[in-house]
Amino acid sequence: MPVFTLVSAVIAVVALSGYANHRLVRLPESIGITLVALLISVVIVGVGQFVPQVAAWAHQVAHGVDFPSLVFHGLLGLLLFAGSLHVDVMGLSRARWVVVALATAGVALSTVLIGWGFFYLCPLFGIRLPLLECLLFGALISPTDPIAVLGLLSKARVTPSLLTQITGEALFNDGTGVVVFVVLLGLAGAGAGRPDTLHIAALFARQVLGGLGFGLAVGLAGILMLRTVDSPAVEILITLAMATAGYKAADVLAVSAPIATVVMGLMVGSHGRRHSMPAPMRERLFVFWELTDDLLNLLLFALVGLQLTALAGTVREYLLPAAAALPLVLLARYVSVGVPISLLRPFQRLEPHLVKLMTWAGLRGALSIALALSLPPGGGRELIVTATYLIALFSILVQATTLEPLARRWTGSVATEPSAADGP
Repeated sequence: MPVFTLVSAVIAVVALSGYANHRLVRLPESIGITLVALLISVVIVGVGQFVPQVAAWAHQVAHGVDFPSLVFHGLLGLLLFAGSLHVDVMGLSRARWVVVALATAGVALSTVLIGWGFFYLCPLFGIRLPLLECLLFGALISPTDPIAVLGLLSKARVTPSLLTQITGEALFNDGTGVVVFVVLLGLAGAGAGRPDTLHIAALFARQVLGGLGFGLAVGLAGILMLRTVDSPAVEILITLAMATAGYKAADVLAVSAPIATVVMGLMVGSHGRRHSMPAPMRERLFVFWELTDDLLNLLLFALVGLQLTALAGTVREYLLPAAAALPLVLLARYVSVGVPISLLRPFQRLEPHLVKLMTWAGLRGALSIALALSLPPGGGRELIVTATYLIALFSILVQATTLEPLARRWTGSVATEPSAADGP
């Protein structure tokens, strides 16, 4: 399919999705457009099961797309930069211990719990996957969507501290989750049988520290440039260059490009918007990146719909184990949030119901889909893509549509000054 045809089709469907959401569904735009995109992909998959011509067309398109290159050298930097723009660094610094604990120990615990659980779950359905592939699934499904959560919880009017903790954790678990995924993918490609803990720790430290340093340097350079221009178009181009060329440069330097891009976005979104841009320019910049995120969400869900349609019969074969992974992922999310929060409660004031709210606010979406599509052919890729799709479907159809009323219920009766003795 020609690139212009694909881009024009995506833009047209985003416009129709936004219109349908605005007139009928009335969810926050990022969630509403993603929901419509998901429903479109469900239709594509359903039609493909009964119309051979659609399945053949989807097979041709899906096999004509280099998914690893598209994700790691195209979409990932844009997705992460768009998400990080919306987090206030000043508020984030006050919740730094919660965010750091959940985005490091929490992501690692989630990856291990889901990986080992999936490893023992699959044989119940006559499927055996290597442990490393199961851990890859744990790593790609652990990151959550900060933009979607921000929109929903803002409507629920939760306290600013709670909003910062949840969106900050969602943002940074994106970066660390991708780093874990890349490290495990490298080990799997090298033919490692079982993961070497020390080797993983060394790679992880190099990636994270290098990504932080490089992101700070590029972010500072970007802010200095933004201060000296008075043109919305040029400011948008500068941020685009940071999210694309900056991401690629970090990749070439063998440091974590996702972590670097998150840091760049944080610096532009917080310090840059406070000191570098007047309000009208800042608004234009944010609208541009929100639209970019919506376009990327739709593109990814359309691609996974085509991928599942191309798989045809194997999708039905994997539906049961994929569905069984859903409660495993929710349980792992609860534990991976609950353990760090319980350890922090004696030392820091935390909101009551925080664990329940963060568990249900752990929406999976475009990033998990992108990472699943980037897996090399063969092995357990088809099962992992199917499971990721079903979990994303549940996140958008069930969690996203019930998060706002649940957040209002859980936070409406809490005290203004929560005590450290309050349970999760």
